[in-house]
Amino acid sequence: MILDKINSPTDLKNLSVDEMKTLSNEMRKIIIKKVNTTGGHMAPNLGIIETTIALHYVFNSPIDKFVFDVSHQCYPHKILTGRKDGFLNESDYQKYTGYTAPEESAHDMFKIGHTSTSISLACGLAKARDLKCENYNVIALIGDGSLSGGEALEGLNFASKLNSNFIIIVNDNQMSIAQNYGGLYDNLAHLRETKGEAKNNFFKTLGYDYCYIENGNNIETLIEEFKKIKNINHPLIVHLVTEKGHGLTQAVDNKEKFHWIMPGELDEKPAFSMPESYTSITVDYFLNKAKNDSSFAVVNAATPGVFGLTKDVREKLGKQYIDVAIAEEHAIGMISGMAKNGAKPVFCVMSSFIQRTYDQLSQDLCLNSNPATILIYWGGITDSDATHLTTFDISMMSNIPNLIYLAPTTKEEYLAMLDWSVEQTQYPVAIRVPNIELISTGIEDKTDYSILNKYQITKKGNTVALLGLGNFYFKAVEVAKLLEKEEINATIINPKFITGIDCELMEELKKDHKVIVTLEDGELNGGFGEKIARYFGPSEMKVLNYGSHKEFSDRIPLDELYTKYRLYNELILEDIKKAL
Repeated sequence: MILDKINSPTDLKNLSVDEMKTLSNEMRKIIIKKVNTTGGHMAPNLGIIETTIALHYVFNSPIDKFVFDVSHQCYPHKILTGRKDGFLNESDYQKYTGYTAPEESAHDMFKIGHTSTSISLACGLAKARDLKCENYNVIALIGDGSLSGGEALEGLNFASKLNSNFIIIVNDNQMSIAQNYGGLYDNLAHLRETKGEAKNNFFKTLGYDYCYIENGNNIETLIEEFKKIKNINHPLIVHLVTEKGHGLTQAVDNKEKFHWIMPGELDEKPAFSMPESYTSITVDYFLNKAKNDSSFAVVNAATPGVFGLTKDVREKLGKQYIDVAIAEEHAIGMISGMAKNGAKPVFCVMSSFIQRTYDQLSQDLCLNSNPATILIYWGGITDSDATHLTTFDISMMSNIPNLIYLAPTTKEEYLAMLDWSVEQTQYPVAIRVPNIELISTGIEDKTDYSILNKYQITKKGNTVALLGLGNFYFKAVEVAKLLEKEEINATIINPKFITGIDCELMEELKKDHKVIVTLEDGELNGGFGEKIARYFGPSEMKVLNYGSHKEFSDRIPLDELYTKYRLYNELILEDIKKAL
């Protein structure tokens, strides 16, 4: 294998073009095998292999600085910068994170897992270089889909006036995670059709020098063009046309599905029907609601697959499906305007992505108290990479005035909350979609959610009260069973409301309870439990709060985290007995 000889980018300098082509095929094979084994970003990485080889051949990383937007396309870079063992050896498949990480290599500038960031970060590198009178190339790589993000557009606006070396490579594979939306993509298409010659050029309008490369999967062409722009003394856009999923037929034919895959996606698997889930019942609700109410609409920011919004579902929703591209901030502002004007928008967003929208949540939506609905997916403590943690949404959102944040525990509660939120006209409402297997009681939830902050006692006891929020309600039930064995008849409470306190119930608990236990699947600091603890602060009541610590955990096994946070039922029982 040619790859046997490649331990750093310097080793590329000795290869011929034919050897680099062989190398690209070798890299493609090991990426496909590794990603099919572990899961991960498949199509984006396959499309950028030749570009990465050419970049490292022409430029001199880490003296020249590469910044990869989102890191969806950093696997080839990792292979060429001393981390090929993480792709060659199955025992090392989990050795490296799926994103750029400075602690792994000097060739990685930043930890990056969110979109539209590379231009701004690279601007900072270039500005510092210029202030220190240093001399090297700064290169920001960004997928065309990421250009729709606000930070990318802000970065583009600023970088065009740097008056020094700054290279932006726009990887135009005609896709975000799914189909691209927006006028910017019409211009990119026009540039492709005219081979970069169109007079109407978005990048030139901003003041950039512009270079068009039609075949971004041809190493020889890439090397030739990169040599021309190396050490350029002003900002330059390289508009690079590549094929997402290049070299893997399934990924090319189904770019959306193969953007990120689960383990074994390429293996032959027997057909099976998916069990009912919170995702599937949400989609069913959307389709039914859209059919019967023309003012209802589903909004998404370029990640439809996460929410079950497959192509056929999107087609059924028609104009009632709105993809704002990778622009969560815009989505929040837009749903506020839609709600103000009598529409019924529901914005679907992942927990790790809602954090981009704090100002829009606060100013555009909640200050105006417009009745839009936000569904937060995947919230909870996780063993994922530090860039995609889903533990911060409760502490971030539950402290914004006017916002009602709800935490259902069953199918029936969830659908009741969703329908109430869509139909009510008083509040902006967020619902934390349960991140557990679907649980159904079969009993319709008739709760009047317009009576705010009314908790539900599901089992009346004394001495100890267990408040299990959302995903962790059933943990409260399990702990109560352990307490029964200790002859303690605990009260179990389903709070339902994350954003407020049931003061009347809290006062009742003071009469015959000694310990209050809060359980939440998220960060403790600023979270639900701290609100309860603050309420009981002046009293004799002891309060135990359970959740995650304030930290960026990084691929730490859930077992280790649960032990550290004392979230196992036996550890909670131990703490309660001590408190008593």
